[in-house]
Amino acid sequence: MSKAWKHFCTITRHKNLVLVGCFKVGLYKQGLLHDLSKYSPTEFLVGCRYYKGYMSPNNAERKDKGYSTAWLHHKGRNKHHLEYWIDYDVDTGDGKEHGGMTGMKMPIRYVVEMFIDRVSASKNYQKEKYTDQSPYQYFLKGKKNYIIHEDTEALLGYLLTMLAKRGEKTTYAFVKNEVLKGKVPYNKEELEQRTRAL
Repeated sequence: MSKAWKHFCTITRHKNLVLVGCFKVGLYKQGLLHDLSKYSPTEFLVGCRYYKGYMSPNNAERKDKGYSTAWLHHKGRNKHHLEYWIDYDVDTGDGKEHGGMTGMKMPIRYVVEMFIDRVSASKNYQKEKYTDQSPYQYFLKGKKNYIIHEDTEALLGYLLTMLAKRGEKTTYAFVKNEVLKGKVPYNKEELEQRTRAL
């Protein structure tokens, strides 16, 4: 089987997993539109060339070139990626140092899509080795490298912890009935308290 076909199957399987997850929580439009840019020539051709099957082709392109053209294209077009929300910090008049790059607070619906994306990517690459702890372990592994708003990181961490401890069915129902209906506080302090209580 050619690399192009294998890559197509991999990204389509991932897209379908996200679609199912988004539909479970009521994010129908996001489920349908998720990752469509992966089928554009800029991303798809790189994916075919660097296809591995067990990791993102973007990482393979990075190792080869030192950067990933596909990722640079992808992150600027898909709001469920924390990198989409990186911007310059501004002086807010609070007397604190400002001016560097920082993560902006993501709208909740995109945090939820990011959560579902991570669950789906873990399922797609780990296949039969996947457990409900897998996305949380991946989150912990990369956490120190993220540029992400503290409230957004806390919400993502809370959902991944809930998944690891209570399972997918409970977590998705909680997302649909509590998180997306604004019943969960979206701030670091309260989310960290809730996470410790899980």
